[in-house]
Amino acid sequence: MKEAMLYTKQGDGKTACKLCSHRCVIDDGKRGFCNIRVNRGGILYALAYGKVIARHVDPIEKKPLFHFLPGTLSYSIATMGCNFRCYFCQNWEISQYQDEGDSLPGKLLSPETAVEEASRSGCLSIAYTYTEPTIFFEYAYDIAILAHQKGLKNIFVTNGYQTPETIEMMKGVIDAANVDLKSFSDGFYRKVCFARLRPVLETIRLMYEAGMHIEVTTLVVPDQNDSDEELTQIADFIADISPDIPWHVSRFYPNYQDHTTPPTPRETIRRAARIGREQGLRYVFAGNLPGQGDEDSICPHCGQVLIARSGYSIRAVHLKENLCGNCGAPLSIVIGEE
Repeated sequence: MKEAMLYTKQGDGKTACKLCSHRCVIDDGKRGFCNIRVNRGGILYALAYGKVIARHVDPIEKKPLFHFLPGTLSYSIATMGCNFRCYFCQNWEISQYQDEGDSLPGKLLSPETAVEEASRSGCLSIAYTYTEPTIFFEYAYDIAILAHQKGLKNIFVTNGYQTPETIEMMKGVIDAANVDLKSFSDGFYRKVCFARLRPVLETIRLMYEAGMHIEVTTLVVPDQNDSDEELTQIADFIADISPDIPWHVSRFYPNYQDHTTPPTPRETIRRAARIGREQGLRYVFAGNLPGQGDEDSICPHCGQVLIARSGYSIRAVHLKENLCGNCGAPLSIVIGEE
């Protein structure tokens, strides 16, 4: 176990965790909502430190990040646990860990070894992903510092439930994030995620203001968050921060505790993408619809296809550094090294 970051000691042996917006006050011998941070004698410990449960080399497009180092590989790692309780979680086997033992499943991997493996694999970045990286923040932070020293970028794939204190620590360390904006309804967040909407909205804005490259994903769930009104609210919120923020609207498939909700109709995803563009977003991508032409990056100035995609593969690139290869307009795309 490693002593946690971002907590304060309270009276009667309690600890107050400031890592995520649950802001748990934890009694001695108890754990926070994430089940991964434990109070032992008035000291908060991070149980997940160095215990990797998933480790892969992925196309960065899988995160999904379409405008950050496109066409490159990202060394992707996760530990057990999450601070949400979504009943349709796609990675529930590793995210919804509830065992009370102090020895978490996972293979020990030091930050130094993680960075070495990323470099040897030809990756330009390390992604903290699959589960919620906020709950293993101490581990991700230590890796990220070393990664920068080796010229690697750092990526959070996150539900966006960090506190402002955590985002302040991420500034200058985490380079990019894909944030799930699951709904624009606080009721949805309370019922489905056991969380709240406002902290997620605040996180997206604060990350953008901190200089991180931001992309947003919304999993469109039939009869839950797929109304024109709610999709418009999400698109308006993103566009108000910046119309250049890519929005990924992704197709839902039933999983975990939900076996009755049908997959999202293809037309619903296309309708969501259309709404995003109508509200002024310049880059809207339809997820889980490969080969339909809804994943290409289009120049908002001249209509040229900038990056043609099929699934996680890039078929063609028409860029000159971060300029449109046709009209020369500057674009908010972070290009990787040759």
